[in-house]
Amino acid sequence: MSHGPGDAEAAPPRVTASVPVGVPPLWAVLQRRLFDALDEAWRAFAGRYCAPDGSLRYEGPSASRDGADDFYEAFFNWPTLYQLGGADDLLDAAKHHWLGVTAQLTERGYVVDEFERGYDWFHLGESMLLFYGICAADPGDEHFEARAHRFAELYLPSSPTGNYDPEAAVIRAPHNGAGGPRYGINEEWASYGTGLASMRPYGLPLRDLPGISSWADLADPANAARMGAAMRERIGRGDAVVNLAATSLATNAWLYGHDDRYRDWALGYVAAWRRRAEECGGVLPDNVGPSGRVGELHGGRWYGGNYGWTWPHGLYSVGNAAVIAAVNSVLLTGRTDGLDIGRGPLDLVARQAVTGAVTDTEMSISDRWHAELGEDAARPTLLVPNRYADGGWFDYQPPQLALPVWLWHAGAAAEDAERIERLRAAGGYDWRTVRGFRNKEEAGHEAPWLAYLRGENPDYPTAVLGVALAQVERRMALIAADTTTPGSLDIHHWQRHNPVLTEALLHLTTGTPQVLYNGGLLPLRLAYEDARRGRPGLPADIAALVDDIGPDRTCVQLVHTGLTGTRRVVVRAGSFGEHRIETVRLDTLRAGAAGPGYPGDPRAYTAPETAAGTRELPVGGPRLEVELPPGRRVRLELRLTPRAYPAAHHRPARPAP
Repeated sequence: MSHGPGDAEAAPPRVTASVPVGVPPLWAVLQRRLFDALDEAWRAFAGRYCAPDGSLRYEGPSASRDGADDFYEAFFNWPTLYQLGGADDLLDAAKHHWLGVTAQLTERGYVVDEFERGYDWFHLGESMLLFYGICAADPGDEHFEARAHRFAELYLPSSPTGNYDPEAAVIRAPHNGAGGPRYGINEEWASYGTGLASMRPYGLPLRDLPGISSWADLADPANAARMGAAMRERIGRGDAVVNLAATSLATNAWLYGHDDRYRDWALGYVAAWRRRAEECGGVLPDNVGPSGRVGELHGGRWYGGNYGWTWPHGLYSVGNAAVIAAVNSVLLTGRTDGLDIGRGPLDLVARQAVTGAVTDTEMSISDRWHAELGEDAARPTLLVPNRYADGGWFDYQPPQLALPVWLWHAGAAAEDAERIERLRAAGGYDWRTVRGFRNKEEAGHEAPWLAYLRGENPDYPTAVLGVALAQVERRMALIAADTTTPGSLDIHHWQRHNPVLTEALLHLTTGTPQVLYNGGLLPLRLAYEDARRGRPGLPADIAALVDDIGPDRTCVQLVHTGLTGTRRVVVRAGSFGEHRIETVRLDTLRAGAAGPGYPGDPRAYTAPETAAGTRELPVGGPRLEVELPPGRRVRLELRLTPRAYPAAHHRPARPAP
């Protein structure tokens, strides 16, 4: 019964759930309630903030370059919700809003031929999440496929935009896009002075200008003008490491038809940055001059580039871009050696780690850590430096767990599991605690999720679903009470009111971290299709819980919470069909509890011999169909060969008879 992902119409093996549900597990009831609540919530958001053409109701000012991302971000996770099992019309709604916002931004001058005119990839990556999500949720849409190819073409050596210089292996400017290299900086920064109060926490963009050694020095208009001029010349030219996020454009296009041009460009660009890191003694630099030389515009320094190690965010931007490129390299090659580019920045700052309390440490971004750590923000914990300048490392903050977790998710390598274990051991807080917060990325609950997979946090599923439901309720209350007008709101208003949440559903149903917010793709560990209806996602009444993950296995419980109607669920090993399910072991007596499986778990996993109460069946392909009669449940232990097939966008099979 061998078949590969290319056999789109081949019927997968089928198993039938036979264990009575009895009293439905609380996690399953809450999960289905969350799907229902989110379906109500996105409709309320669209009704309150969107015009009939799908655009956002906004009559405020436009900045010179910044801002397009905020319009798209309002819907960034809507296609993901559809892919998980959201409402049938949610996909069409997501496309409608993408088209409406794109037309709106074209009129405002941000967008040319449906792609942003030119900005940095820290923000461009945020803009693209909605688009990538639509492509993944509906790869059969020929219009979005054509856009995926057209957008990726903007960065190929043959592109008339000139974004990429193949001789120097550089993207020519930190700001780039449909208009080609967009040299310079935001016009509002031409005089970079103390009036830019929102930038004060990040300090000086350049720290080697004579007479400007502190933020206060920028109060002098002459100094502010000098800073702006230097930024135009040095930060506004050459390549920047955050441009690595542009590899998602090429990877997304490659997933449609495996056109080698896209793969070769992305891998070649990543290889160029890897060579530069080797030249810098293993340190991933943040800037490359027009000739391809590191530090060409910064006095030979490997730091100082746009959205780089010094300003404004350091590791937060450099690390995200590096891990995004690392994950893309795995998708493009099926190998894990490309993960090194993402590991390097994390290991670099880990070597400089200290112990301290968030409440006692000066840091550029502190509000997110107060939310994530709650009362534990006052306890000593591991802090790593986020930034580097001539004076050395600074801006110490807790590690952003999403980065090492994505490395582990992408490759399941022992060294990535061990890195997570070191962070857990050095942390000064209880990883089991689930706190009721939501940040811009809709991430941050990695620690309690990992503790659950480790077998130490059995209440995580119900706790995180309770948090998600409470956040939806809060956002709905904010929408209902909102009296702002299109002329009075700011462009971040919609993000603070978007009621769609996917982090909890991604963890529980697919065993996948929340998407990397600055332009990552979303390769799910498990994906689902409704076999009867021929669409992605869990069918109505079906709840899923991934309770154990290992390098070559994934265990998931499926529960039919309803009283009528047999459901047929196709389980795919990898949303891009890259993994092969060798065998499936069914627990036919009970739905097992979470077992050891967290990366780094010291308890060795030994598969039990097949015995009474279990059945093991061959699969030999990327898909398995599960039939769930009403009131039945099953636990599947999927034994996998990771990355057995080339990753690709997959359409659901035609509805089964």
